[in-house]
Amino acid sequence: MSRFTAYDLQTAPAAARPVMAGVHRKLGHLPAAVGLMAGSPELLKGFLAANAAFEATDLDPVAREVVVLTVATRNGCHLCVAMHTATLTRDGAAPELIDALRAGESLPEPRLEALRRFTVAVLDHRGAVPDPEMDALLAAGWQPRHALDVVLGVGTYTISTFANRLTAAPLEKPLQEYAWTPAS
Repeated sequence: MSRFTAYDLQTAPAAARPVMAGVHRKLGHLPAAVGLMAGSPELLKGFLAANAAFEATDLDPVAREVVVLTVATRNGCHLCVAMHTATLTRDGAAPELIDALRAGESLPEPRLEALRRFTVAVLDHRGAVPDPEMDALLAAGWQPRHALDVVLGVGTYTISTFANRLTAAPLEKPLQEYAWTPAS
């Protein structure tokens, strides 16, 4: 028995309804995870606002997905890994890149690998990234602002991964082909 309610547009708290309607308009459906987050309209609004800000950063779409999948695999969020695997697949990313991200392994492209390693360092050191790790990011062609963009991505997807795990958000049918389970 779940302790959390999967709300829809009619049953959600009033403060969550306009936000949920916007998600429905944008995606053409209402993901179950959104319905579960709606139990706290502030959480839902906060995640979506943080996500919009992260999407507007100077990181390109593939770089953002590197950050997201690094956080999602580290935090063990089966839903986020499946969802963002689908995004990368739809966008034509190399299967080797996707497989490495899902496995938490080194990426085939050095610049993206530097970003992945930096993201891991942000997580491992709770933001107090050692100078050699920062230097490696910059040496790979990233800028200091990208380091801050990574922090925004880590925060955004910590919200999502924690909420999805707490509420046991289900893997919906369209994402089942991208199912993922953490390595033991």
